Amino acid sequence: MAKIRIGVSGWSYDPWRRGAFYPEDLPQRKELAWISRRMSSAEINGSFYGLLRPQTYEGYREQAPRGFVFAVKGGRFITHSKKLRDVGVPLANFLASGVLRLEDALGPILWQLPAMDWGVDRIDRFLEQLPKDTEEASRIARRHDDHVKGRASMAVDRNRRMRHVLEIRHPALFCEEVARSCRRHGVALAFSHAADWPLTEELTAGFVYIRLHGRPRTYASGYSDRDLDRWAERIRIWSRGDEPGDSQRITDRCPPRRKTRDVYVYFDNDAEVHAPHDARRLMQRLDVEAPGAG
Repeated sequence: MAKIRIGVSGWSYDPWRRGAFYPEDLPQRKELAWISRRMSSAEINGSFYGLLRPQTYEGYREQAPRGFVFAVKGGRFITHSKKLRDVGVPLANFLASGVLRLEDALGPILWQLPAMDWGVDRIDRFLEQLPKDTEEASRIARRHDDHVKGRASMAVDRNRRMRHVLEIRHPALFCEEVARSCRRHGVALAFSHAADWPLTEELTAGFVYIRLHGRPRTYASGYSDRDLDRWAERIRIWSRGDEPGDSQRITDRCPPRRKTRDVYVYFDNDAEVHAPHDARRLMQRLDVEAPGAG
């Protein structure tokens, strides 16, 4: 049965405090525990900016109720600094930094590309290196260098499938070749809704990953009732294994066949505290409950 998971991109934002979303007297150290009982997933943002530690990932898992899932943003050192070139060791460092400590709370890994056109070949070579399961991830992690020496974590409690997502932002990458590469490697193209880059709803994997950044002001605009009704209906269709007739596609190819699809939805319009409220409103429309509710 398909799972629909809805949440936010990160959870530690000062404007959300002092009663704007978090209760007035909630300590900052308890924000994850609080939000994870009101949503069903969240993106870990800190992993994008630098290598976290195994204890950090383990702490996230322990604070959230069973059934809560974390999507993890891949490191910008790989995507923005290295620009996907010579990333064997950086990928090993990222995987050894503690990602596998999330265990059954590990959701998709999001690889957010900058608005640059690198050509398809570089993207394809990168996607080919991504691990398909946690045992493969553990083997790759063992190639780490001294950046995680003394604090690497490669152990897995059991083998689990790993899912990967590619978010593209440069118009030239919204092309059939990128879509074909994602499909070949089983990587989902993010349905990324924003004002500053195009939207695609091209299905390239057996699951759907949606990032709602806001429009007309990226990261700031909220979603109206009408907007959320529309997204809710589309999510229902994707979760049933179908696709809307007006999907914004890159190609004319039939999507990968599935009886059902898991759908992950993250609101990233956090600047004016819209994200957590919009996430809750969408959850209500889709009857999605937080795992720790009640």
